[in-house]
Amino acid sequence: MKLIKIILLLFTVSIVHVQGHTAFWENAFRTPSDDVRVGTFWYWVSDNISCEGVVADLNAMKKAGINLAFIGFIGPSTHHNANYPYGKVKFMSEEWWNILHTALKTASDLDIEIGIFNSPGWSQSGGPWVKPEQSMRYLASTSIEVSGPRKIEEILPTASKDFQDVKVLAFKFDRNNLFDMLGSKVVTSDNIHSVSAEEGELLQLPLEESYLSLSLPTDTVAQAIMIYPGEFLDTHCTLQVEEDGTYKVIKEFSVNRDASLSYATGFDQKSPVVELFPETKGKEFRLLFNKTKGKSEISSLILTSAPVIQRYPGKTFAKIEGKGKMPEMRIDTSLFVNPDEVFDLSECLAPDGTIHWNVPDGKWIILRMGMISTGAINSPASPEATGLETDKLSKKHITTHFEEFLGKIYKRIPAEDRKCWKYTVLDSYEKGGQNITDDMLESFKQCYGYDPVPFLPTYYGYPVGDMERSERFLWDMRRWVADKTAYEYVAGLREASHKYGLRTWLENYGHGGFSAEFLQYGGQSDEVSSEFWNDRHTAEKRAAASCAHIYNKPLVWAEAFTNEGRNGSAFKRYPGMLKRYGDLAFATGVNSMMLHVYIQQYDNDEYPGVDAWFGTEFNRKNTWFSQIDMFVKYLKRTSFMLQQGLSVADVAYYIGEDTPIMTGVMEPKLPKGYYFDFINSEVLINELEVVDGRLVLPHGISYRVLVLPPQKMMRPQVLQKLEKLVAGGATVIGIPPSCSPSLQDYPCCDKVVQGLAAKMWSLSLLAQKDGQKVIPYGKGRILMNMTLEEAFDLLKVLPDCRLGQNDPVLYAHRTLKDKMEIYFLTNQGNEAISICPQFRVKGMQPELWDAVTGNIRTLPEFEQKRETTIVPLRLEAGESTFIVFRKQSEQATDPNDGTASNFPEPRELLTVTTPWKVNFESDRIKRGPSEVVFDQLTDWTQNEDERIKFFSGNANYQTEVKLEKISVGKLYLDLGKVYAMAKVRINGKDVGGVWTAPYRVDITDAVQEGVNKIEVEVVNTWLNRILGDLRLSEKECRVIPHTVPWKTETPLQRSGLLGPVRILTINYY
Repeated sequence: MKLIKIILLLFTVSIVHVQGHTAFWENAFRTPSDDVRVGTFWYWVSDNISCEGVVADLNAMKKAGINLAFIGFIGPSTHHNANYPYGKVKFMSEEWWNILHTALKTASDLDIEIGIFNSPGWSQSGGPWVKPEQSMRYLASTSIEVSGPRKIEEILPTASKDFQDVKVLAFKFDRNNLFDMLGSKVVTSDNIHSVSAEEGELLQLPLEESYLSLSLPTDTVAQAIMIYPGEFLDTHCTLQVEEDGTYKVIKEFSVNRDASLSYATGFDQKSPVVELFPETKGKEFRLLFNKTKGKSEISSLILTSAPVIQRYPGKTFAKIEGKGKMPEMRIDTSLFVNPDEVFDLSECLAPDGTIHWNVPDGKWIILRMGMISTGAINSPASPEATGLETDKLSKKHITTHFEEFLGKIYKRIPAEDRKCWKYTVLDSYEKGGQNITDDMLESFKQCYGYDPVPFLPTYYGYPVGDMERSERFLWDMRRWVADKTAYEYVAGLREASHKYGLRTWLENYGHGGFSAEFLQYGGQSDEVSSEFWNDRHTAEKRAAASCAHIYNKPLVWAEAFTNEGRNGSAFKRYPGMLKRYGDLAFATGVNSMMLHVYIQQYDNDEYPGVDAWFGTEFNRKNTWFSQIDMFVKYLKRTSFMLQQGLSVADVAYYIGEDTPIMTGVMEPKLPKGYYFDFINSEVLINELEVVDGRLVLPHGISYRVLVLPPQKMMRPQVLQKLEKLVAGGATVIGIPPSCSPSLQDYPCCDKVVQGLAAKMWSLSLLAQKDGQKVIPYGKGRILMNMTLEEAFDLLKVLPDCRLGQNDPVLYAHRTLKDKMEIYFLTNQGNEAISICPQFRVKGMQPELWDAVTGNIRTLPEFEQKRETTIVPLRLEAGESTFIVFRKQSEQATDPNDGTASNFPEPRELLTVTTPWKVNFESDRIKRGPSEVVFDQLTDWTQNEDERIKFFSGNANYQTEVKLEKISVGKLYLDLGKVYAMAKVRINGKDVGGVWTAPYRVDITDAVQEGVNKIEVEVVNTWLNRILGDLRLSEKECRVIPHTVPWKTETPLQRSGLLGPVRILTINYY
């Protein structure tokens, strides 16, 4: 009897545990806790801020469900031509401090978390407190040419007034082998013109084809051309040599330079474009220009027989661009700088800049090298808040920057009023590169084990030793910059933030000017973010998701719904339009959203308020912000689900070690139905292990195969770890490396790589068996010349989510330790679809979790295969859903037997045909009619009454219908078509709202037999009112956007409740 009682008690406890666990998940999904955040960037623009405004903004955020805001002090009155006159509240004035204090205290009271950008402007880390010697710097030089033997005493000039001496070097080099193609013996086509500029005469290229030719007195050998651009140069070049009366092509290449970009893509936009080619002898050379764009100009053009490093400015961050492939060619070694004859004359330099030296025999170049600021400044910021960008390679300088800005805020605001402050914010990197810092020479030597000083002439294109060693040194320098940027800049800000109890939030990429490695860079931040625009498919989402996955960061943020406001889309967007882009981000790994952007609305009487030149208008002045809580709930529910467990991926694409790098290479291509992450050397070497044939990270993320990039270079330590992984049972896809990219331990490093590659890839056998695909090694294997489809067939790895090849559906998959599988699916197409996804799950019951409504239901219709489950689904255009497996499967229903359906057909009870009484907002801004009657539902823009035709805002629709008998099953009010959002009340009871298809709400618990009152609160966008006001006089105009040059002929946007409105019943399983 006691045994029976104990068994019954255990059974009862087990049921309670399961029921409690089930209830937890369902409640947490339907009503996510405050730990699940949807945030917004909160820009305080052009000194236009007020206490009243920040308090109203924060209260509006709270009501909308936004529980995180990042304050950015932005000053774009001249940035991107945004029309924002500067206000009176100057940066760090007493009033500014008072408003910031008010904002932090109010946010603390409202339980809204706050992040503050680590400097004024969104990019990057600087301000007026940064001194030149603390700023981003590059190795600049001046030079003189001397001949020996003789003793010299000459002044070596500096490159700028803030020049910080680093080294004075002397080396042999003969400049007599330079030929100026803009000299007196030049012939140009008639359409090339000479123009005057500050730096002298420039050649201006026409848009049509043109040419420039150089005639030399005798046959001359050339092997490089250097083109110095003017302010702008965008053209395609063809270099030719005359042979027997005809021109032979030597080389073709393209040039794209824009000095107006300044430091954003390099600190020297006017550095030369250098192209090497095999030694060519001739008397007449010609350079053709075609596909020329804009006002393209050339300041200098040099043809030379002396070797120059191919595209060296791109290899030193002077101009971040394609670094160019070194052509196969033989070069006279006597023309290279001999590293053993690079003399350090730093001790010979007097304080007044005079060099004292006994010059040996020969022709010598003396370089005075020193650090000067790149000129990068934080932006866009108000003038009082603008200054130099802080050194990204010095933890010391970045800590000083932190203390001068965020540290002062922390100390100024009382602790009890800044409880809300949680984050230090770093936006996307947009400040170009730097190639030196205070301790660079010593740090570099400690890192690579050799002295960099003899190789410093490579910064200016002089090859030292030979091209191979020069390229390897520059590779080491770029890798050093990437490593330092991660561990001095990002980690430095993280350490400074932790001192004050803050966490870093960072976007791990840049645009044009990124000089690091995206995974390592993001890995040193507490939290990492991507970015997506409403009209662009960008790589940043995968960059952030991969970083978070491999560095064990639970959250993958996104700067969400950014957009170019001046391109005709401002005030036209609304949540139903945005959803597809958000779902795309969710499917590519994002699980937390930061809305971009909420601009501080300092004036409560101005409409449509301070609007967004970049981003969507997420602010209280926007018409549909009163209903945005529905969209925010969707984002929170989806985020909650995608934050659970671990991401499931089968492929890890190794990104290699080249820098700078902002994304990886996906070759071979990933087949549909599988997921991937990028992985870097740091994680591969230090964290990745093999367990039962899978590549596993300590926190549980795992992959079935590792794919190498199509590169022949790999450092020994990476290959040694690969060897260990494959020997332990891993599967690796890729070609064998043949050398190291580094000068470290050269040439021994190459022998290590070649020997280990020969062993792993069985190269002697490959020579005998051309095209061999599977190479066994230890417990694992290496695959070559194979697609991933072939690899997965070999390994018997089924698709995680098999979809039809033409299905416009993307997915993401999370797995939990307690045997719960969560799949997110999004229809990215423009039509409703029926699909039958096959999930890599067996023996479990599928459920549908709808993040729009919070509804959860069991799906009776599914088919069990040996290792998979097929679930028929229907998705509206742009619709998404979660398919969850958390219980052992019940009896499956054959999809073809018709006994049950996952999506039973709705049965119409009635169509609402009664007239609608409609009340439009009628204040001085909205100016709608207070009450009208619509006998039929129509688009507002088709109404003859201009108060309705051009109306923007809320309109309340009311009507009554009679239900004779309430049917068994769920009852729904289907609104047909709605533009743009609506909330519904039945008999005075809130029953939810609609903002995306299907426009349907559950009214089961609100309807009654007999008469039922239906109220629908519809809201549209600002666009129609803006267009209507453009037709009015300046005195009558009430709604004036700051940034958008709308025209009266711009089409109006469909608006209102269009119907048909129906009451439906659906009998779900």
